[in-house]
Amino acid sequence: MKKALMVWGGWDGHEPRQCVERFAPFLQQNGFAVEIADSLDVYGDAAKMAGLDLIVPCWTCGTITPEQEKGLLDAVRNGAGLAGWHGGMCDAFRGSTTYQFATGGQWVAHPGGIVEYTVNITCPDDPITAGLKDFRLTSEQYYMHTDPSNEVLAVTLFNGEHEGLDWIHGCIMPVVWKRRWGRGRVFYSSLGHVAKDFDVPEVRIITERGLLWAAGQ
Repeated sequence: MKKALMVWGGWDGHEPRQCVERFAPFLQQNGFAVEIADSLDVYGDAAKMAGLDLIVPCWTCGTITPEQEKGLLDAVRNGAGLAGWHGGMCDAFRGSTTYQFATGGQWVAHPGGIVEYTVNITCPDDPITAGLKDFRLTSEQYYMHTDPSNEVLAVTLFNGEHEGLDWIHGCIMPVVWKRRWGRGRVFYSSLGHVAKDFDVPEVRIITERGLLWAAGQ
C-alpha cells in the first residue's frame, strides 16, 4: 500500500485543515495509507519520510527550519511525490528559496482579491488535464514568480483592471504545472483558496489527478 503524508497549518484563512480533509478520503479510496500531521516536525523523521510515496503540504506562510526543509526536500529528491495547491504549497516559507526552487513558484500578488477569471487549459492531452475545457472561477487569481522549467498545463490572463496594475494587462500566468525535483514528481495548482473552491468540478479533478500523478499513479 502506498503511503501519503498530509501536513496542514500556517495561516488559517486558507482553511488548511478543511482542505486536507477534502482529499484525504480520496487518497484512501485510491489505495493510500494516509497520515495527517499538524506540525512541521514530521519532516525531521528520516525513517518516516523515507517510506513515503506522496507528500501534500498545506501550510501558508510560516517558517521552516533548515533541518525540516532538508528532510522534506531529501524525501522528494529520493522519489516521493510532492503535490499541493494555492498558498498551502507556493506561499509557504517565504524566506526558504530552496523550497521555492523545488516547488517551481512563489505567490506575489492576487490583484483585486476575490475576482472572476478564466482558467485556460493549455495541455488537453496531459493525464492531469485530459478532457477538461477552459472554465470560469470566482476566487483569488494568483500572480506568481515561476520557474521556466515548469511544464505548464493551464494558464490565466490578467486584465490589469484591479488595484491600478494596468501594466500587467495581457500577462499570461501559469496556473497548473508539474516538474521534477531529483527523482520526485512535483505537482502544483494555484487554485483552491478555500475548501469550497474544490466544489468547482474542474478544480477538484485537476487536484485529484495531480495528487495521483505526483505519487506515480
